[in-house]
Amino acid sequence: MKAILLSGGFGKRLKPLTDYLPKPLIPICNYPIIEWQIRYFKKFAINDIIVCAGYKADQVIKHLENKNLGVNMEYSIETEPLGTAGAIKKASKHIDTGDFFVINGDILTDIDLKKLQTQTNSVAVIPLRTSFGIVRLDGEKVERFEEKPEMLDYWMNAGVYYLNKDILKHLPKNGNLESTTFPLFAESGRLHAVKYNKAFWKSIDSYKDMEECESFIKTHKYEKFIFSK
Repeated sequence: MKAILLSGGFGKRLKPLTDYLPKPLIPICNYPIIEWQIRYFKKFAINDIIVCAGYKADQVIKHLENKNLGVNMEYSIETEPLGTAGAIKKASKHIDTGDFFVINGDILTDIDLKKLQTQTNSVAVIPLRTSFGIVRLDGEKVERFEEKPEMLDYWMNAGVYYLNKDILKHLPKNGNLESTTFPLFAESGRLHAVKYNKAFWKSIDSYKDMEECESFIKTHKYEKFIFSK
């Protein structure tokens, strides 16, 4: 089993930090994002990792080659932005298994990958998390405030996928999965969703996300989850 890490983005919303450091190497609780992700896959006995790198790829490769993370790593280097679908298509020469995992390069999570494997071509989904506080009303009176609640009737894409190699021939050379291949597969009934109601999940797109993620790691004891056997 192999996993693809989509780690080629510019991280523009994390400037000026990303003027000098590629987003995958941004430290969160003493470990770069990409190390958290590699250790996450290793937790599920997935030891063959394909890193899709673009912006400052040389720094990413040098860092990983100087580490002993106990996994086999291959690299797919983008000389221009290809989008998520394009990046996977370019990396397809390294895919020699029937099925494989994919994760967006800015996500930390404890989503159970074994559960995701119950259906091929599956998308992990979690309850929608609003970034705004909600005001509950009783008529014209304020009943209560809820700080950033989960919208339990709505589901969001968690950016973790379990795909069959057959999907590769349907990927564009440039473009995003969510707007190209996935809609086509959804229309033909070939795309599945696996729900995770209580997963630890955080996307790191801003300085505020970095702070919240570090807090989440501590309160959810994420480090213990990652490093326990």
